[in-house]
Amino acid sequence: MKPLFAKLRREYTNDQLLEKNLHPNPFKQFGRWFREAIKHNPNPEAMTLATASPKGFVTARTVLLKDFGKKGFSFYSYYQSRKGKQIAKNPKGALVFYWPELNRQISMTGKIRKVSKTESLRYFHSRPVKSQIAAWVSYQSQPIGSRQELEAKFNGASQRFQGKAIPLPPGWGGYRLVPATIEFWQGRLNRLNDRLQYVRTKAGTWKLRRLQP
Repeated sequence: MKPLFAKLRREYTNDQLLEKNLHPNPFKQFGRWFREAIKHNPNPEAMTLATASPKGFVTARTVLLKDFGKKGFSFYSYYQSRKGKQIAKNPKGALVFYWPELNRQISMTGKIRKVSKTESLRYFHSRPVKSQIAAWVSYQSQPIGSRQELEAKFNGASQRFQGKAIPLPPGWGGYRLVPATIEFWQGRLNRLNDRLQYVRTKAGTWKLRRLQP
């Protein structure tokens, strides 16, 4: 091992994750961990979203969780962005939350669906006004000539919408990942990490199993 990586080596604490301590509902368990993460992590809502093309080429990026519950985990984007185009043709994906301060990770896989227009509109109007304007001028994942061009578009839209209610941009809205599996990972001493995975059954219930680290 090179000296650089030897210096980066770390040992996890002896926190534990036992079956008897988990809530039988994975969404409730997620809520428990998320509330703890809020106390320790500056961006607990940051999550890695992985999507793939129909040919299996995978891309990943960090997005922000905007809501979660028994329906799934939601985020927002342009439908014509790279992720949006991949989801349209291959509506499956994965999410990963990593909270190093707690030595914890949550990963999940499942199908991705659009949220309703009503839900997208409600969230859109909860955003700061300048963020609403930005959604109108930035065609996500599309090339642009310069930073100055982007800022000119923003300034023009700011004048156009001044003093007006900003409508939902066409082609912009929410997605929700509906999990088929949710895994809770707790770092342990000697890399004997705890991994407990919920798997959704055909009946819609959840089966819990322990995975080897």
